[in-house]
Amino acid sequence: MTVNLGEYGAWGLADVWPGREEEAAELESLGYGALWLGGPSARTLDTVRELIEATSTLTVATGILNVWATPVEQVNERYRELAWTDRFLVGVGIGHPETNGEVYHSPYQKLVDYLDRLDVPRDRLALAALGPRVLRLAAARTSVAHPYLTTPEHTAQARETIGAGVLLAPEQHVVLETDPDAAREIGRGELEFYLGLENYRANWLRGGFTADDFADGGSDRLVDALIAWGTVEQVVARVRAHRDAGADHVCLQVVGQDGVPLPAYRELAAALF
Repeated sequence: MTVNLGEYGAWGLADVWPGREEEAAELESLGYGALWLGGPSARTLDTVRELIEATSTLTVATGILNVWATPVEQVNERYRELAWTDRFLVGVGIGHPETNGEVYHSPYQKLVDYLDRLDVPRDRLALAALGPRVLRLAAARTSVAHPYLTTPEHTAQARETIGAGVLLAPEQHVVLETDPDAAREIGRGELEFYLGLENYRANWLRGGFTADDFADGGSDRLVDALIAWGTVEQVVARVRAHRDAGADHVCLQVVGQDGVPLPAYRELAAALF
């Protein structure tokens, strides 16, 4: 049976979450079905255990474990330790050549080999996927495809690519700010890192953006497409657009705030659930 993510989840950097069991329990009580722990943190797998033990229904997902940086034996060991629960989703992904250095070669084959060596059931696996080839791999080898920093239009294309029977769980950046200049400034701050990554630029080009959209921190068109900003109602409309386009689950990453932005998640939950 595929892991239960619910319709909506929260996405946050793993480094923020150690010792935040009470906040995780509140997210669960608000109605969020999953908490995605992002970023290449050495403590991520330890944090997963802490948060699962502090909650009763919340699925905790890694979004994602970098296959170059995370030994497969370590993942297998931790999965065996947590095999008693159906609330641990092992999300893996290929990372980026710009951050993995010279080891980044034959990335698709690296993913295949890593999946071959993972001793984790398919229904507990998610794969970070943007382009068609890796989306098809996600559909063939895992139970969840997890696109990051995409649009509802990409969600529709991803659903067409993977077909039925596989959960589609895109991430959505959220800025609860109604002033356009302030919201876009926050958005550009979040996009700065990704604008330098070939994987993301290639995906946005496939989606109809041009090289001009990547200049000067990102065009308004790019920022507005990737960052859901505005009132709670405007943000929720974007999130639901992903669902209308074929997403089974949307994980919301509230940005522009320090720590765990529980007030924002409370406001969004009141409109979503």
